[in-house]
Amino acid sequence: MKFVDEVRIRVEAGDGGNGCVSFRREKYVPFGGPDGGDGGDGGDVILDAAENLNTLVDFRFHAVHRAGRGEKGGGANCTGARGEDCVLRVPVGTVVHDLATGEKLGDLTVAGQRLMVARGGFHGLGNTRFKSSTNRAPQRATPGTPGEKRDLLLELRLIADVGLLGLPNAGKSSLIRAISAAKPKVADYPFTTLHPNLGVVRVDDEQSFVVADIPGLIEGAAEGAGLGVQFLRHLARTHLLLHVLDVGIVSDDEPISAFAKVDAELAKWGQGVDLKPRWLVLNKLDTWTAVEAAARCDEIIAALGWQGPVYRISALRGDGLRQMVFDIMSFLERADTEYAEPDGLSPD
Repeated sequence: MKFVDEVRIRVEAGDGGNGCVSFRREKYVPFGGPDGGDGGDGGDVILDAAENLNTLVDFRFHAVHRAGRGEKGGGANCTGARGEDCVLRVPVGTVVHDLATGEKLGDLTVAGQRLMVARGGFHGLGNTRFKSSTNRAPQRATPGTPGEKRDLLLELRLIADVGLLGLPNAGKSSLIRAISAAKPKVADYPFTTLHPNLGVVRVDDEQSFVVADIPGLIEGAAEGAGLGVQFLRHLARTHLLLHVLDVGIVSDDEPISAFAKVDAELAKWGQGVDLKPRWLVLNKLDTWTAVEAAARCDEIIAALGWQGPVYRISALRGDGLRQMVFDIMSFLERADTEYAEPDGLSPD
């Protein structure tokens, strides 16, 4: 299925049904009074977060969504039926914006969470409502009010604990294959990953975390080069970034240049992603002997002036992966503790 993480749709709630003007007409009942019923409320448009969806592709082919109109009232004080709600299933992690105002309407982060994005119109009143001691035969009823109409931007942000960063062919797909059950495409040419991949890493029977493999950035991505930065939004919810560098490249300054390019694109994108904790992962140690690999890694770390955590791995052979996975799990447990509210609720 095609991966789509941003769509624009129009939602139209149902109009309220009109009230009814009616008078009681029964045999042997003289001077029957008003008995016009109210109309029904219009249906709402509601977004429902579904756990088994991972793309917004369905909305590409169906951009306008309407709820049912409320039925008009009837005689004998019959109230019109309420309009049918329009319930739209979206992936967990969908952020909703009003295109006209730029307002953020909601963020669906939990399966089963619902968000009403357009309220149905209010029902009209029948003439029974206007009967009084001085007006025994009111001829008045009110129309239903129109339902809300909105143009929305739906933006999917994958919910992952850890995000992988790096230039194309740095070995991110190989890494996520090695530590999780995800099976992204792996090949010896750039841009084999064309959309984000999620993988669940099982640390033990009770502990796990989710890793997101983001398509590789290149220089100028913030201006649209390569695949652009359209997928960086999926790092917004992560707690930790792993910056993967290919140490198998022969050129001495290539890993340094690769790091600088990705770092610059992150800074241009901003939105807090560039401020997240980041660990350096030096991949493809299998292309060197043990002595050469150690020397190569030391040179890169020194050239970068890197002060944070560093992991020397081979995604192909599995070197260093076990310790890295355990350390990530420990970091995430500490992060959950630090960000927890006193009452046990998660921060907004």
